[in-house]
Amino acid sequence: MIQKHILKVPIIVFFIILLIFFYLLIIERNPSKIPSALLGSKIPEFEANLLFKNDKFYSSQEFGNEITLVNFFATWCKPCKDEHAYILRFSNEMNLNVIGINYKDKSEKTIKWLKKLGNPYSNIAIDNNGKIAIDWGVYGIPETFVVDKQGIIKYRHVGPVTKKIYNEINLLVSELE
Repeated sequence: MIQKHILKVPIIVFFIILLIFFYLLIIERNPSKIPSALLGSKIPEFEANLLFKNDKFYSSQEFGNEITLVNFFATWCKPCKDEHAYILRFSNEMNLNVIGINYKDKSEKTIKWLKKLGNPYSNIAIDNNGKIAIDWGVYGIPETFVVDKQGIIKYRHVGPVTKKIYNEINLLVSELE
């Protein structure tokens, strides 16, 4: 009698594991939607050198006046090049204020890269040591944020901006205006 019940235990455990496996397969998970503790919070305050001007970038002066798109990028990043056309569209077609954070890159290469591909950024802060990216919780580049008129982070996207993400951000910006 006990032997019959002992044989049932592994079968029940097997079916429980199988159910968990199938559940994990069918739930909708998006690896680019990494949660951020900064969503709904004020932007991290920082200062940095500017790429094109011999001056400083002060976040306290740049954010909180208008809706701003913040894009962490580098010339050595292939997905950054892939998304660049969409970043240009944010600036040109949507007339959105776009701030670039140049992540661990060489300034000379960045200037050449932007002259070749076009410069969508109203200002570009240089993040040579990656500290700004760490403060923003950046996992890897490219990463894009939308900051509202009060300096609150409303949106974050990990990875390159695609047509789908462009439309998503476009809709969000329309709602925030």
